[in-house]
Amino acid sequence: TRKIGELAADLSASATDVQHPLLKQHEKISNSLLLVITSNRGLCGGYNSSIIREAMHRVQQNSKDGITLHLELSGKRAINYFKFQQIPAEATYTQFEDKVTFEEIDTLATRYIAAYAAHKLDRVEVAYMKFISSSRQAPVVETLLPLSEVAPTGVKKAAKAVEYEFLPSAKGILEEILPMSFKVRLFKCFLDAAVSEQIARRVAMKGATENAGEIIKQLTRKYNRARQSNITKEISEVIGGAAALE
Repeated sequence: TRKIGELAADLSASATDVQHPLLKQHEKISNSLLLVITSNRGLCGGYNSSIIREAMHRVQQNSKDGITLHLELSGKRAINYFKFQQIPAEATYTQFEDKVTFEEIDTLATRYIAAYAAHKLDRVEVAYMKFISSSRQAPVVETLLPLSEVAPTGVKKAAKAVEYEFLPSAKGILEEILPMSFKVRLFKCFLDAAVSEQIARRVAMKGATENAGEIIKQLTRKYNRARQSNITKEISEVIGGAAALE
């Protein structure tokens, strides 16, 4: 994803005489699409709630700015939450699990590209859990369209401009690589979400296991104290009975 972003950024900067609809920022943001990616199942700590919290902030901001929001939801947790809040969604998906394929995302991305090029959408955003490292994930809302900044976050542009010779034409190459750059970034959002969900689930289960172990220790200690108390009481009764007989 990083390399294809770098390549798309360099090619776009070199072909300054070529205009592409995915690079063009619309003058006014009237229609914005927000895709929220959550899980279908629970038992993963605060994974879903943190993503939904970020998504709700963006929903409220769009409403405040007078922007028409087109909401799409992936995962039963987001679907149930927005249904409870009586916020309608234009599309819902439950098929994107931890083994999402590029072909599935390609269909979704192609529809977004067509809607943006036709000015039916002025912005495409995704709310998901971004994978930073195995010990750190962060809920974010990323803008994927327009591709004004084609390179993904964290990619440094080359200090020296790279000269390219375009064959057969710059337009033909950009028409191929820019949509692919968007599709790959959307695919990465789903992959990040999948691996972050599994990490959150593992952490939650580890915490639950440790808590259960601590509860077992406490209950065992209480049981042993009660048993010892009963034994001591019975011994005292036996000694008291023997003393009375003497």
